[in-house]
Amino acid sequence: MIVTIERLGHLGDGIGQGVFVSGALPGETVEGEVVQDRMAAPRIVTPSPDRVRPPCPHARGCGGCLLQHASDGFVADWKQEVVRSALAGQGIEAPFRPIAVSPPASRRRATLSARRTKGGALVGFHARQSGTIVAIPECKLLHPDLMAAMPALEALVKTGGSRSAELSLTVTRSLGGPDVAVTGGKPLDAGLRAALAQVAEAQALARLTWEGETIALRVPPAQPFGPARVVPPPSAFLQATAEGEAALLAAVRDAIGEARTVTDLFAGAGTFSLPLAAGAEVHAVEGDAAMMAALDRGWRQAPGLKRVTVETRDLFRRPLEPDELRRTEAVVIDPPRAGAEAQARALACAAVPVVAFVSCNPVTFARDALILMRGGYRLDWVQVVDQFRWSSHVELAARFSRPA
Repeated sequence: MIVTIERLGHLGDGIGQGVFVSGALPGETVEGEVVQDRMAAPRIVTPSPDRVRPPCPHARGCGGCLLQHASDGFVADWKQEVVRSALAGQGIEAPFRPIAVSPPASRRRATLSARRTKGGALVGFHARQSGTIVAIPECKLLHPDLMAAMPALEALVKTGGSRSAELSLTVTRSLGGPDVAVTGGKPLDAGLRAALAQVAEAQALARLTWEGETIALRVPPAQPFGPARVVPPPSAFLQATAEGEAALLAAVRDAIGEARTVTDLFAGAGTFSLPLAAGAEVHAVEGDAAMMAALDRGWRQAPGLKRVTVETRDLFRRPLEPDELRRTEAVVIDPPRAGAEAQARALACAAVPVVAFVSCNPVTFARDALILMRGGYRLDWVQVVDQFRWSSHVELAARFSRPA
């Protein structure tokens, strides 16, 4: 079947004539077998001028990156348009700032798949739409420090993996070295604990967590949040790249301006709270008690910061109400992919002058933006941040203000 690609879907597949085509770009003519509305192995008949040679030798087989075949300019424009379209679906228009894109080899946190093999261990990403694991020795996505941790990950798989089960390894770059959390491995017993601890020591891991239990803590796996140093709980949320985090923080700072009191909702371990505390008193609210405790410790140990208070609270079930926000001059909100519908409704009734909204889901962001705007807020600008390079994932920051 011959298909002309009309557009990209939200997951990065080309779409034309009702067919989803992996690795195709708008304007291209492709040919291949279609099975259940999908062409998995297309032959490019007429290539797009935006098609480029993938920079990574693993691009053809690895599913870790989906858009290496497209030019940087095309991907940037497409991601901007994804956000514009989501807003347009709610009848919203807004000024857009230039996109901020993280460079190659900058991902500081990744979840890899692994399996013990007859000859050792296989660690990598899944192939596209497959359970097959692809080794990635020349990966162009991960930070060099994560690539340097591959021998350590392989040693962990050899020690605690089996040939019948797949392991999941979340590895995070920290100031103390690799911070590794493993699931899917063998059940822990005294012998396995000792063996894993030896691997962590020999491979200079900062921390090793196995099925939620900390096996080794050689060095605190601290993350720098402004002048503070925070040791998040294992597998805690962290922005994907340092460059992406910096771009989001810059946008948030620009949004709140000279606010002297800030409420940080879905604060995590302090990504925004602690840098902002250099100039403002901050009340940080988050549903995870361990992350709140880590944030509080980081603040207490950092010199020169203004007062930071923490509150563990489920903002989905118990959003902060307008009377609880009456003394704050700015709100920062960074919800998970589900968005913050309940909290947005409470904010829409509050008198907070400015809201800095960070989102990883343009669709739920557009829904929540409409709630705020119906409550009297104005959407001043949107800043798209691409820290998941070569993927379909989109981050953004935005400023809402309440006209005087």
